[in-house]
Amino acid sequence: MPGTGGKTLKPIIREWVEKDPTIYSDTHGGYYSLGNDFDHRTVDHAEHYVNGRVHTNGIENFWTLLKRGLHGTCLRVEPFHLFHYVDERAFTYNRRELNDAERFEWVLGNATDRRLTWAEVTGAS
Repeated sequence: MPGTGGKTLKPIIREWVEKDPTIYSDTHGGYYSLGNDFDHRTVDHAEHYVNGRVHTNGIENFWTLLKRGLHGTCLRVEPFHLFHYVDERAFTYNRRELNDAERFEWVLGNATDRRLTWAEVTGAS
């Protein structure tokens, strides 16, 4: 991303986030005025990390798992494959109540009629 200020973040958030969600964030200035378009709840980490249901622990946990997965298993991450790595970590995170064998069984059970070509893997045309 070219920056983390509001001029960069807000158009991206407006493009990719559904219209009626509740957005939870910290008080970073780039998120200022999201409340004009969304139900925006913040937590000020200088005061506390949780305020009732408002916290950022879930996304911080996800980013930690993503970074650990990338650094622990990948020699190098090409930008055109990054979304695949994020998808894989999101899959694991969203099924964290399952153990590895149960996740593997879930994948095999949903792999019917799926095909990944070499061109898709390498980005070649």
